[in-house]
Amino acid sequence: MSLRQRLLLLFSLTVAAAVAAVAWTVLVRIRHVFELRDQEETALFVSQFQREFQHRSAEVAAAVDHLAVSERARGMAFEIVQSGDASPYLTEAQTMAQDAQLDFLEIVGADGDVVSSAQWPARFGYPEPAVTGAGEAAFLKREELPDGNSALGLFAVRPIRGAEPALRLVGGKRLDQSFLADLPGAPGMQVGLYNERESSAGANNVSGVDTPPAFDPKQLVGTNGDVPSADRYQALIESALKTGKQVSGIVYLTARREDSATAIPLKNVAGRVMAVLIVALSREGMVEAQHHIRAIAYGVASGGILLAIACSLWIAARVSRPIEQLARAAEEVASGNWDVRVPEQGHDEVSVLARSFNHMTKQLASQREQLVQSERVAAWRELARRLAHELKNPLFPLQLTVENLVRARALSVEEFDEVFRESTATLGMEIANLKAIIGRFSDFSKMPKPELERIDAKDVVERVRSLYEGAASREAKIEFATEIAGEPMAMMVDPELLHRALSNLVLNAMDAMPNGGKLTVSARPQGANVDIKVADTGEGLTQEECERLFTPYYTTKLHGTGLGLAIVQSVVADHGGTIAVESRTGNGSTFIITLPIAKPGTPSREAAAPKSTRPSGSGDL
Repeated sequence: MSLRQRLLLLFSLTVAAAVAAVAWTVLVRIRHVFELRDQEETALFVSQFQREFQHRSAEVAAAVDHLAVSERARGMAFEIVQSGDASPYLTEAQTMAQDAQLDFLEIVGADGDVVSSAQWPARFGYPEPAVTGAGEAAFLKREELPDGNSALGLFAVRPIRGAEPALRLVGGKRLDQSFLADLPGAPGMQVGLYNERESSAGANNVSGVDTPPAFDPKQLVGTNGDVPSADRYQALIESALKTGKQVSGIVYLTARREDSATAIPLKNVAGRVMAVLIVALSREGMVEAQHHIRAIAYGVASGGILLAIACSLWIAARVSRPIEQLARAAEEVASGNWDVRVPEQGHDEVSVLARSFNHMTKQLASQREQLVQSERVAAWRELARRLAHELKNPLFPLQLTVENLVRARALSVEEFDEVFRESTATLGMEIANLKAIIGRFSDFSKMPKPELERIDAKDVVERVRSLYEGAASREAKIEFATEIAGEPMAMMVDPELLHRALSNLVLNAMDAMPNGGKLTVSARPQGANVDIKVADTGEGLTQEECERLFTPYYTTKLHGTGLGLAIVQSVVADHGGTIAVESRTGNGSTFIITLPIAKPGTPSREAAAPKSTRPSGSGDL
């Protein structure tokens, strides 16, 4: 990732994180404020509901009290007690309920049976459990209706005085839509009443324990009838029915609307929950504010990102692009182009860096020329020294031989002939030695260009083994071993040059073990390369010798030109590989040639075009 991309990412993330943190803080604060408002308004409504409930209870109790002390009710009670016949008063409850504006009214005899029922006249003679244990206060009661439904209402029970035993009046008003409509509510508040149906028991209940009926959305009514999305309140209502306690929570009616809802259980005198009052406060304002804040946050973040892009582009023009130019120029210098220059603009730090870079490359180019000239002089001097050293050894015997011939002229013919034959033989040997020395220097000066073929590293190792294994074990008492991987190791190399390089390493290894030892040639794949190793168990090399081993004209032998390993390194380099040595004094040496594996699809040796033949000699390079 480039510096420009990193800066753009950093600026964008910083802006986005800052905007997100501010937006999140504001959203949390808004939600907290709305929750406090909902709690306050819900608490206020609950207190108002309780006052209204008590007021309705007092109205019902007062209405039943008024009926119980009326002359009409007292006279009816006296006549029923005296005559023992209640049939003349079967419809009396309807008339009295209309006069008192009650929704429910039943006249119950001293035995607890219904004498007259305003809401269900056919209940004459049925027992009324509400007359037992009822106190002075009004209470909640579910009343069965002729159509099979039931209605929830506020009831009061009062005795009719004037005759003993006393008759009782059970009167009440519905707790329904009209009751909810009379409740004072805040703007945006929705009120609903869930009337729980009777639990299943008796014949259908084997255990005898009341089973809560399933939630029925139709039982939840509001001030305008059915409550929309009533099923969304199911969890709150069921929790209130189960625990008998007030429950609050958030109800998500739609994807863009949520209400803060509170479920208030309404209980009868026995403590059983008869109904659940739902108070829902709309959070439309909070949702709109949240969406508005999110929209602002998205806008600010988008603007910030655009600003970040602009800043990154400006920084790229002022900083990152010049740095990239410097990086490319540095790569050019690393590849050998020391004449590269970068533009110098402005007077800031980057421009100072560009000027310093240009000055450095200029100095490097100048120093390179000086270094090249110095190296050329040093190389010629070293060549002259080595050549003089190598030529001095055969020239001295030549000089002595010529001097012997000159002195031999004074001898007899027989003696002169003998000296002449010995001298000419010596001259021939030393001239041959001079030719060999000159040939080695000539080989090093003009190495042939590799002619590449696709061959397997196994074949290269086997060729070297077949050539030197017998001589090593027979003459030098050296154990010759090979370690070759089983998988193919194809390489694009010049077989002759690589064979000569390996031969040189093998001969050097044999020279390093004059008293015998073990010589191991191995080939194994290493990733995208092949490692060919030549290891011996000789005396090894010092760290300094390892560092200078591939330097031309450097040798550790008493007789040698110091060109063999330099030529090996040149051959390996021409094939795109590397050569290294691992050694410690007394522990032998290991030369490692690393060559790239041939790419698939390159022609094999058999498919390659004919080439000019070269001698495959195994002598010293």
